[in-house]
Amino acid sequence: MATVDQLSSQEAIALEDKHGAHNYHPLPVVLSKGEGVYVWDVEGKKYYDFLSAYSAVNQGHCHPRIVNAMTEQAKTLTLTSRAFYNDTLGPYEKYATEYFDFDKLLPMNTGAEAVETAIKLARKWAYEKKGVEEHEAQIIVCENNFHGRTTTIISFSNDEGARKNFGPYTPGFIKIPYDDVDALENALKSHKNIAGFLVEPIQGEAGVYTPADDYMRKAQALCNKHEVLFIADEIQTGIARTGGLLAVCGNCSCESHCEKQEDTYAQPDILILGKALSGGAYPVSAVLANDHIMEVIKPGQHGSTFGGNPIAGAVATAALEVVRDEHLIQNARKLGTIFREKMQEFVDSSSIATLVRGRGLLNAVVINDTEDSSTAWDICMALRDNGLLAKPTHGNIIRFAPPLVMNEKQLIECTDIIIKTLKQFEK
Repeated sequence: MATVDQLSSQEAIALEDKHGAHNYHPLPVVLSKGEGVYVWDVEGKKYYDFLSAYSAVNQGHCHPRIVNAMTEQAKTLTLTSRAFYNDTLGPYEKYATEYFDFDKLLPMNTGAEAVETAIKLARKWAYEKKGVEEHEAQIIVCENNFHGRTTTIISFSNDEGARKNFGPYTPGFIKIPYDDVDALENALKSHKNIAGFLVEPIQGEAGVYTPADDYMRKAQALCNKHEVLFIADEIQTGIARTGGLLAVCGNCSCESHCEKQEDTYAQPDILILGKALSGGAYPVSAVLANDHIMEVIKPGQHGSTFGGNPIAGAVATAALEVVRDEHLIQNARKLGTIFREKMQEFVDSSSIATLVRGRGLLNAVVINDTEDSSTAWDICMALRDNGLLAKPTHGNIIRFAPPLVMNEKQLIECTDIIIKTLKQFEK
């Protein structure tokens, strides 16, 4: 049969449609190559990537340092399981814990696995350290959250597309409005068995919903007051994407974690990372916490055959080095400001776009139509035709998140493409 590189776009799409589960609705473009901020389809057309695999490719497609780390490690040792030690995991754990200023790292593979790990860790800490009666622990979450699609995670989602007909659901979660400090405080006061507050510093899947600048800091203070773990899901927002090392860093643009943060900074008790932790080259995720939390996990109580494998350690270390060495935090902050300023100028006089929001290079434009309309999808199709790839979320919102290696000239060219395309839909 024909090999993949000989397929046309239509043939590749038809194969997926026939032989693959229909659990995604991709934009109809078939990609075969990526480099930096660009991707190419099977017919050779070049596009700007403005999704970055949902912020997994912060360091750009096929970054040579990350690819080299992966291929060199793959030549020597790929997997031992955790039945034995390997010579890359310890150095990676040391580097990452110092990078983010935590005592311990628990390695996993995917973002959903990392969230599940954080939930288990918080519950076990509540029983063994806080004195909550077993099976009674509650975790506070936010409405319109997106933390993954495992059975437990969809149990506290209010996205009916992700939930319907997948029950029965896992109990133990209290849902409150996002960006509502009073609601958090009331929940903490009303329930004595709270183990943790699980929150995205910016709700990416919800349409890059960006909370008040002091929301994270106030949430952390409330958690501290009530002896509750503050759990930050930075799978999509972390590792330079929002113009700080982490989104909870607020307005700090330092190149690594430090103690000299502005008053918007919030220190998580548990930090969840994934996606850009590998630069999109390999499935790598991690949960970080200090000793008094992480020590509740004992041998045999949690793990993964692939978690902490040698390739993952080599890839993640290289990915974090690239963020620091190439000053991607500062670049995201600078280019994000330019993007929002240029888009705001358009929005001010536009009938098709009503709002631009975001932080760093995680941004969204709200389209002037209902959530059940096809307008945002149609705009993304037109963007594709004009050489830029983006994807709608929640019907009438388009998320824009290019690789952080983008330069100012490229960003301005992309902004011009976006504005030109949106003008085609002016009413």
